[in-house]
Amino acid sequence: MRDVLLTVIRGLGFGSVYALLAVGFVIIYKSSRVISFAQPALMLAGAVAVSYLAGPVGFFLAVPIAAIGIAMLGWGLERTTIRPMIGRPVFVVAIITLGLDIAIRVVVNVFIGPNVRNVGDPWGLSTVSIAGLPVQERYIAMAVVLVVVGAGLFAFFRYSRYGLAMRASSLDQETALVQGIPVGSMTALAWAMAGGLAAVAGAFVGTGGGVDQSTWVIALKALPAIIIGGLDSIGGAVVGGLLVGLVESFFATYQGEYLPWLGQNFSLVSPYVLLLVVLLVRPYGLFGTREVERV
Repeated sequence: MRDVLLTVIRGLGFGSVYALLAVGFVIIYKSSRVISFAQPALMLAGAVAVSYLAGPVGFFLAVPIAAIGIAMLGWGLERTTIRPMIGRPVFVVAIITLGLDIAIRVVVNVFIGPNVRNVGDPWGLSTVSIAGLPVQERYIAMAVVLVVVGAGLFAFFRYSRYGLAMRASSLDQETALVQGIPVGSMTALAWAMAGGLAAVAGAFVGTGGGVDQSTWVIALKALPAIIIGGLDSIGGAVVGGLLVGLVESFFATYQGEYLPWLGQNFSLVSPYVLLLVVLLVRPYGLFGTREVERV
């Protein structure tokens, strides 16, 4: 039971990071019906920014500064590369985001260099005893940040003027325009929010191990999370991220003992196996909106 609880804690910790990334994917998708493949690069850029800022200002100040900086980068990318593509097929825009991802990573890799960069987190691999269990402090921090960000997003979308405008734009852009809502600005805001979330996630991805040129691959685990939860559901993205973290953690702990015939490192592909199972049962994800088309 002790090992099971530690596995759950580790899964929820990393699942919190996947959930932050997944929420960014969903916010952009709800605003423009496009999956932004630039999120991994924005996550990596945020982590590298924290690694440079943590020395002069400290980790706790570096994270919000980096989040604001990457949010501005996301806003600028939408204004300069995505906005001119309005009216073009969704596939074309998705390919452009893929190109943005590659271009940003090429630039960021110059600042990373050949070595691993420390993000300056105060936890490392330190543990604290909770009910007799040695829990890594970084897992607690990841979960706390997810709760705080989730509560903030809930309040923003439910009560703020801009949050309500973004919800209206995601439901029906033409109706929102008629009501005087600047849909274009709401899309830019969505990219900025997604960039900020990616930066925060990147900072926590680097805790305990640092950041290198291959860190961006971790963000790809958010893709099965958003599809499992539902492409247009922010709550589903959180649930999907936590499920992916749990499944990956359990396979990493027990697969070698109970399912050795699956080979080594099967935990790396376990999120996609979970994705396949969910899609077989619920093609629109656990919380996605079922689309009905009349012929």
